Amino acid sequence: MTVHVLIEGRVQGVGFRGWCAEEALRRGLAGWVRNRKSGAVEAVFSGAPNQVADMLQAVTKGPRFARVNAVNDLDPVETPSGRFEVRETA
Repeated sequence: MTVHVLIEGRVQGVGFRGWCAEEALRRGLAGWVRNRKSGAVEAVFSGAPNQVADMLQAVTKGPRFARVNAVNDLDPVETPSGRFEVRETA
């Protein structure tokens, strides 16, 4: 299962990308995370459906100082392979 999401709220400057990468790796997910110039965070999570669902639940809360207002589905992307990575801002 692969999902592509946009996470909105106070999600930049609070360690969200690093936290997201650690959480995704802990769940054995492939994909990536990056900041958006809009102030949101964009992410792709790919793996077993239960692990992806668990990750989606986790990002609704985020790390300690984050405040997530919304997690919105985006258009599907190619299924990533390999390790989860943090990408440059887009």
